[in-house]
Amino acid sequence: MTLRLSAFAVVLVATAAHAAGDAARGEKKFIDCGACHSLKPGVTIVGPSLAGLFGRKAGSLTDFRYSPAMRRSGITWTAQTLDAFIADPQKDVPANRMPYAGMPDAADRADLIAYLEQATKQ
Repeated sequence: MTLRLSAFAVVLVATAAHAAGDAARGEKKFIDCGACHSLKPGVTIVGPSLAGLFGRKAGSLTDFRYSPAMRRSGITWTAQTLDAFIADPQKDVPANRMPYAGMPDAADRADLIAYLEQATKQ
């Protein structure tokens, strides 16, 4: 019985660690995002800067022209809202202007979000 509980605990810990994501792997996933998004405050490329992303209301930077859909989305960026958006941006916010098909793999998204949580802090 103790052996089974120990094995179960190991599986739970491993699952929780994976769900949290790996920032080093996420940095590699960000390469595609970096073609359009900067991590530096006030630096706009094709998309808005991601600096200070977490806790920010979607469509709220004054130096970027967001789609009306993004401005009225009501989203505040958290790990959960970002996960849903990155999975399928057009499904999550129909008519947004981000030309990205999405990242279907949940582990890849968790890694990317772990990286963004570190890299976007101001």
